[in-house]
Amino acid sequence: MPGILEGKSALITGGGGGIGRATALAFAREGARLAVADFNEAAAAETVKLVNAGGGQAITLTGDVTDSATVQSIVKAVVSAYGRIDCAFNNAGIAGFQVDASGARTHEWSDDAFDRMIAVNLRGVWLCMKHELVQMLAQGGGVIVNTGSIAGLVGLPTSSAYVAAKHGVLGLTKTAAIEYAKENIRVNAVCPGYIETNMTKDAMQRRGDAIMANTPFRRMGKPEEIAEMVTWLASDRASYVSGACYNVDGGYMAV
Repeated sequence: MPGILEGKSALITGGGGGIGRATALAFAREGARLAVADFNEAAAAETVKLVNAGGGQAITLTGDVTDSATVQSIVKAVVSAYGRIDCAFNNAGIAGFQVDASGARTHEWSDDAFDRMIAVNLRGVWLCMKHELVQMLAQGGGVIVNTGSIAGLVGLPTSSAYVAAKHGVLGLTKTAAIEYAKENIRVNAVCPGYIETNMTKDAMQRRGDAIMANTPFRRMGKPEEIAEMVTWLASDRASYVSGACYNVDGGYMAV
């Protein structure tokens, strides 16, 4: 039986590990041809190796999503390889500890840390959307899924710039969904809770007990559980879904 993404081409940013890698493998399982992009070229190449070893088709791309020309070249590379971009998963992002802001309250964030967080987690998503939308307008449609977060829905202590960026991502998602609906472009976001990835290790070490106490499932999620939602959103099975921000959080937002 054909997969739900059979024959579609897809770009995944931040595809070198965690949610991005899990989604690449899920997309490939469902028949998509992939371009896996990551700032860490070796990590992207490892994901591509896994996809191709499993019988899928993928290419490796690299670059900084905060640079417009680089993002444009990534989009052009996907089109050169596959002729179009049917699905884009804008997943590249960083956490507070990666900008030396681990445990910092709002007034303790440095200017540089705040700016870098916004540059990657918000501007990077916008730049990817900008260049993907140009291509999707030219080809007559497409699907974009952005990685939001429960941090885009509520406040989280010691995460002010991350929270600000993710709130922005959800705003971009909803606005673009309205703007491009007539052009057959759907735009949605997935909002993970606390997932077993390198990005959450710092938070779990600092306040894991409190996080789990507020998570009805009493466990962290797995990257594959996010990947399943992204795969569905990218498929034609979600053909009437746009401007939505789906929680995949073990019930965290219900508390």
